[in-house]
Amino acid sequence: MENNKEIQPAGSVESLFQPFRFGNVTLSNRIVMAPMTRSFSPGGIPGQNVADYYRRRAENDVGLIVTEGTFINHPAAGNDSNVPNIHDEDALNGWAKVVDEVHGVGGRIILQLWHVGMQRNVGDQPNSHVPPIGPSGLAVSGVKVTEPMTKSEIHTVIKAYAQAAFNAKRLGFDGIEIHGGHGYLIDQFFWKKTNQRTDEYGGNLIRRTRFAVEVIEACRRAVGTDFPISFRLSQWKQGDYTAKLVETPEQLADFLTPLVKAGVDIFHCSARRFWEPEFENSSLTLAGWVKKLSGKSTIAVGSIGLDQDLISSLFQGKETKNTNIQNLITRLEQGEFDLVAVGRALLADPAWTVKIRDNRIHEILPFSREVLKTLV
Repeated sequence: MENNKEIQPAGSVESLFQPFRFGNVTLSNRIVMAPMTRSFSPGGIPGQNVADYYRRRAENDVGLIVTEGTFINHPAAGNDSNVPNIHDEDALNGWAKVVDEVHGVGGRIILQLWHVGMQRNVGDQPNSHVPPIGPSGLAVSGVKVTEPMTKSEIHTVIKAYAQAAFNAKRLGFDGIEIHGGHGYLIDQFFWKKTNQRTDEYGGNLIRRTRFAVEVIEACRRAVGTDFPISFRLSQWKQGDYTAKLVETPEQLADFLTPLVKAGVDIFHCSARRFWEPEFENSSLTLAGWVKKLSGKSTIAVGSIGLDQDLISSLFQGKETKNTNIQNLITRLEQGEFDLVAVGRALLADPAWTVKIRDNRIHEILPFSREVLKTLV
C-alpha cells in the first residue's frame, strides 16, 4: 500500500472532486449516485436498512445521491410493491429517516419521482385490479393494452406529481428528479410510437412535451423557485435500445426549450454508453448536446463503471485500450457536462468515492450480481 500511495494520477482525477453549485446547495464533488431500483421497501415503506444504505454512500463522500425511483400517489404508478412510495404516512416517515441519516453525515440527496405508465403489466402489484395507463394505451412495443388516458386522468396524475414534490421538500430533501426517460409514463408522451393522441397532448414533438411541461410546472409551483428540479431523459426505452426521440440537434433544441421554460434546473442524460456521440459529424455526447442547447447543467450517465483496472491505468500513467476513464475526465474538464452518475460501482462498494479520491484503488470491491441480493 505504501507504493500505491506514491502513485500520482496521470490524468486530472481531481476534477471529479471539485465542488459544484446545485440550485441552492453546494455539492462537495462531481460524483452522483445514480438512481437504481432496489425493491427493499416492503409495502412501499423504506426502513432503517434503506436509510443505512444511503447513509453509507453519503458518509463516503458521494457528492449527490439520487434515490431509487419512488412511486407517486396514483394507483397505477407502480409495478412492484417493494418499491418505495412518497405518499403513505409510514413511507413518508421512512423517507424522513433517510434524509436525516444522509444529512447527518453531510450528504445531499434528491428524490426521484416515478410513474411507470404502460411499463406496468395487467395484474401487477400493488393494486393488481388497476389497469396500466398511458397516453394512448400502447405498450412500448406498440401493442394496445388499455384505452388512452382521459384528460381527467392526466390532470389527476399531474396533481400527484406536485403532491410528491411538495412532500419531498417538506421532508427535507435537497431537490427532486422527475423521471422522464426509459419508456416510462412521461417518456410515453414524448415518443411518437406510444403517443398517438390528436388533442393538445399529442401531435408534433413540441406538442408531445405538454404533459411533461405541466408536470414540471406543477412541481415548480409546489416547491417554489429555489428548490432544485432535475429531469431525467433518454433516447432509448426499456425493451428498445435503438429508439430515438430526436434525430438532429435542431429537434433536440425544440424538445428541450419547453422543458427549460417550465422550470428544469439540471438534466440527467441517460445513455447506454455515455461517451458515444449523439449525432453525426460531432463528438458531443447526449449530455454535451443537452448542455449546449439548453444552457442548463447536465449529469452524464451510462456505463461509467470506472473499474479497478482502468482506474489503475489512469493513476499509474499507463496506456489502456479502453480510454473511457480518460475520456470521461477530459470531457468533464472541458465542461461538456457537470456531474457524472455512477451506478454499479457504488452498489458494490459504498466507499468507492473515497477510495478513488485517496488513491486506494486496489481496495475497491468489484461488482458482482450477488450485490443485488442485499443492501450493502
